[in-house]
Amino acid sequence: MRIEIIGAGAVGLLVASYFAEKNMDVYIVGKPTGETVCKDIQIERTNVNQSVTSVNVKYISALSNKADLIIVAVKYGQLHEVYASMEHVKDSIPLLFLQNGLAHYEEALALNKTHIAFSSIQFGALKFSEHHVAHKGEGMMKIAVAKGAGSEFSFLNGLSSAELPIVFEQDAEKMLMEKALLNCFINPLTAILQVKNGQLITKSHTLQLLKDLYNELMTAFPQFKETFHFNQVIALCEKTAENTSSMLADRLANRKTEIDTIAGAILKKAEQNEKKLPVLQTFYYLVKAFEESGEQM
Repeated sequence: MRIEIIGAGAVGLLVASYFAEKNMDVYIVGKPTGETVCKDIQIERTNVNQSVTSVNVKYISALSNKADLIIVAVKYGQLHEVYASMEHVKDSIPLLFLQNGLAHYEEALALNKTHIAFSSIQFGALKFSEHHVAHKGEGMMKIAVAKGAGSEFSFLNGLSSAELPIVFEQDAEKMLMEKALLNCFINPLTAILQVKNGQLITKSHTLQLLKDLYNELMTAFPQFKETFHFNQVIALCEKTAENTSSMLADRLANRKTEIDTIAGAILKKAEQNEKKLPVLQTFYYLVKAFEESGEQM
C-alpha cells in the first residue's frame, strides 16, 4: 500500500515512521518545485521509552496520483494551499485529515473527493530537527469516516500497534468537537502562562481555572456531559505532563497559533447556540493579543 503524507511536521513525521514500520510504502510530500524529485530519507523517532528507532521513507516534490491513501498533516493555515495542490488528484483516492480544531471539517467535506476521513490525535509529538521526531505521551489515533466508503480506510486497522493504537469512531464531527474541547483546556492556558501541560493541575489557581472552564463548556454544550468528563482533562494533563503544548511551542517560536481553529471554533459553536463562554473568550483574546504584539511569551 502506498501512503503519501502532506506535511513533514511533528505529527506527519511521527505517523510516517510508524506506518513505514508496518511495511507501507510511505512518501513525504513536499512543496512543488517545478521538477520531479524523489529521494530516500531516514526518519529518527525517539520513542516514549526514550529508545530511538530509524526507518526509511521517500520524499517526493508533489502528489503522484498513485497513492492508496493521502494523509494531510499540515496546520489549518496551510490547508488552502493543499486544497489547490490536490485539484489534479483522482477523486477516488481516499483522504485522511489530521488537523486540530473544527474549522477544516466543512471545508474538507466540500472538496470534490469521494472518500474523506478525519483523525483526532490523542498523543504528543515534538520535532527535534528536519527528520528527527519524538513521540511524547501515550494516546490513540482516532479515525472517523465522514464521506464515502469506510472500507477504503479499513486497512488502517492493520497498522494499529501498542505504540500507536488506531481506533475507529462513528461520528467525525463529534470526535473533532471532543478533541477541540480538550485542546481548549491545555493549549491557550499553557501558552499564556508558559508552563508545561502537567503544571496546569499541580497549581491550585490553574486547576480552578480548568474547573471553571469545564463548567462553562458543559453549560454551553450539555450534550457532551455524558461522554466528556473533567477527569479526562486531568488524565490528559497527567499523560502529557512534560509536554510543551503546540500552542506554546508556536508562541515561543513567534509563529501564528491555532487559537482560531481551536478556541475560536468553539466560541462560534457556542454563539450559534446563543451561549456565552467568558472564560474561554478571555483566553482567546489574550492569545490573540500576544499574536498581534509579536511578543514571545
